[in-house]
Amino acid sequence: MSARVLMHICCGPCSMYPATRLLEQGHEVTGFFYNPNIQPLQEYLKRREAAEQAARELGMKIIFQDQDVDPRVYLRQVAFREDKRCFLCHQLRLERTRSAARRGGFDFFSTTLMFSKMQPFEQICALGKTLETEKCRFLDQDFRPGWKQGIERSRAIGLYRQNYCGCIYSEFERFKGSLPRNGQ
Repeated sequence: MSARVLMHICCGPCSMYPATRLLEQGHEVTGFFYNPNIQPLQEYLKRREAAEQAARELGMKIIFQDQDVDPRVYLRQVAFREDKRCFLCHQLRLERTRSAARRGGFDFFSTTLMFSKMQPFEQICALGKTLETEKCRFLDQDFRPGWKQGIERSRAIGLYRQNYCGCIYSEFERFKGSLPRNGQ
């Protein structure tokens, strides 16, 4: 069954396998780059460029939602609820994807977050299912088996590969071990 799918793209490397898989299944796939969580702005721009490069490589259309690059969009969502920040971030991005998919007449919406072995797959699937409507359903395909293949392909075409999830909290957690110790 061929369907129109709007796929939220968190980054170029994570889009390679999921988009390829859906295209191989005969779906018409359009990318949707909406990531107000990515900070700082220079990092956002690098990831945006990588997503655009991946879309060109795949022959896939991509929609960019750059109007919400403002960090306040994400920070307002998670302020004082940092212990739930990842869920709230996924919710923010999936709600926007679903909304765009409904407006665009897509049959399904999905996300490349279901490719990463670092993301809570079951939680993302459950969230997506709560957001689906009768006319626009959530495509909950498990893309993790293609992890190695997707990473290798992204490296082969020279996509920018980030080293933290995207938000200022994940950047801090990734690099906090680099802080000098007192007296050193």
